[in-house]
Amino acid sequence: MLDYARLAQSVIAGAALTRDQALAVLTSSDADALALFDAAWRVRHHFHGKRVQVQVLSNAKSGLCSEDCHYCSQSCISQAEIARHPLKARDILLAEAREAHRLQARRFCMGLSGRVLKDTEIDALCEAIRRIKAEMGLTLCCSLGFLTPQQAQRLRAAGLERVNHNLNTSERHYPSICTTHAWADRVRNLEVCREAGLEICSGGIVGQGETDEDIVDMLLALRRIGPESIPINFLIPVAGTPFERMETGLTPQRCLKVLALARLLHPAADIRVAGGREVHLRTLQPMALFLANSIFVNGYLTESGQPQDEALRMIADLGFELEVEGAASIEA
Repeated sequence: MLDYARLAQSVIAGAALTRDQALAVLTSSDADALALFDAAWRVRHHFHGKRVQVQVLSNAKSGLCSEDCHYCSQSCISQAEIARHPLKARDILLAEAREAHRLQARRFCMGLSGRVLKDTEIDALCEAIRRIKAEMGLTLCCSLGFLTPQQAQRLRAAGLERVNHNLNTSERHYPSICTTHAWADRVRNLEVCREAGLEICSGGIVGQGETDEDIVDMLLALRRIGPESIPINFLIPVAGTPFERMETGLTPQRCLKVLALARLLHPAADIRVAGGREVHLRTLQPMALFLANSIFVNGYLTESGQPQDEALRMIADLGFELEVEGAASIEA
């Protein structure tokens, strides 16, 4: 058994977990879980206090994708019954941003399906970003597929702060979840965004048939990239996708161990417990906020999620604080 109290102290002091230590965390017994979670909580509290970020996600462009990501209901091989539509009109995105602002979201996120965006789509998105920034000053993140350096620079100039592009799994396991592009392509896309001055949001999906080593390797690769935000998703096997019968192997304890490891490997980053938390954490969802400091509310692109009112009650019941745009924090 690891000395978790000492491990937390060393992480707070600036030491990095080794690969062997990371594997030991992930494979620790359930009997050691409380000691592990306490260590991760100490690290979380040191860097983020009792603050929680609430983020709202818009499915700004749905379906119509050329990529075969096996987990995704919007992929070119998916038969899932989902809404498919082009980029939403500017006024719709503005209205959704106003609602996110009303809900006291720390960040409004727009997800656009597809491998690449047309220049006309970049034009429309830049205009929407400028309008949202001018009216609300809301911090923004976009998931946009693969960007050219010029596109990334234009979006940054329009006011976009952050781009989401998940590694999703390890380099070894990546061909098992997608064949139309490579893991290295995703890493290069993150480099393009960073070079344009954009912050990075990049994480993964757990429960896709990966090994413990794959999870550790993904999180270590993210440590080399240094994203400001790391969303941890738990696979929802969607009917109509190749993974609809995937045995995820996920239990509440397993999910919490992954979140604890993400916190210990990325102490200062925003760790977001993202898609699938309602399904796989079940009654232990509140425990996740002792490890992560960020959540989505009101859904995940094509899947529903915890309503905002329930999430705020959970945050308040835990005695945590809501981190709001334009203020250090307010009581939830």
